[in-house]
Amino acid sequence: MKSLIPELIDVAHAMAEAARAAILPHFRTRDLDDENKASDGYDPVTIADRAAEQAMRAVLAKRRPDDAILGEEYGAQSGTSGLTWVLDPIDGTRGFVAGTPTWGVLIAVGGEDGPIMGMIDQPYIGERFWGADGAAWMRGPSGERGLVTRQPRDLDAAVLFTTFPEVGTASERNAFGAVAQRVKLVRYGMDCYAYALVAAGQVDLVIEAGLNSYDIQAPIGLIEGAGGIVTDWSGGPVHEGGRVVAASHRDVHRAALDILADHL
Repeated sequence: MKSLIPELIDVAHAMAEAARAAILPHFRTRDLDDENKASDGYDPVTIADRAAEQAMRAVLAKRRPDDAILGEEYGAQSGTSGLTWVLDPIDGTRGFVAGTPTWGVLIAVGGEDGPIMGMIDQPYIGERFWGADGAAWMRGPSGERGLVTRQPRDLDAAVLFTTFPEVGTASERNAFGAVAQRVKLVRYGMDCYAYALVAAGQVDLVIEAGLNSYDIQAPIGLIEGAGGIVTDWSGGPVHEGGRVVAASHRDVHRAALDILADHL
């Protein structure tokens, strides 16, 4: 499967370009309509989400027709190759609707054990992050470079992100709060961009709960490629979603897991 990785990365780039073209005409437009998918709360979807996933699926139909697909907007499509592409056309649609540039296109590919490649693309600011097979890169306004996660540091020197201040259930929020009290800096609301910053060496931890597989598989592939670690709150696999800890290094990851376990 390793021999396929250059081809898979090339296909992912083509998918990201197709998604950019589908999304950007709708971003920060005054007449953007959104539909709420949630019966309780607010979980928006827009024409841009659907157009981007359709555009990525069209690339796969041409380039990798035997692969399976799992997408947030159009569900599962079976395949025969043993590989599945896991797609979130706009991770952070709330941010997209609000006009913030922290949403992103998530693309992952792998098998039953999780992703072997992950990509996060932020079309508006023109940054793309991807990782596979023990290496990671980013491309943006300053050019292209390799990525490595931050060097080990104590938890009290760490930077921690999560998307929603409430995190999940009351017990999950309390557990997150216990970690948050121990770190140097806590920031909120970055969606998938926080995971890209872990890979880029800017952030030490992202802790979240209630994620789906299409929310986390691309960050797993990217962060692991850059030398980090992504697990559930017990240290197990999390490619199917749930409670997530993404960390720059095993030491800070272990410190966070120990606190979470003590408060659940």
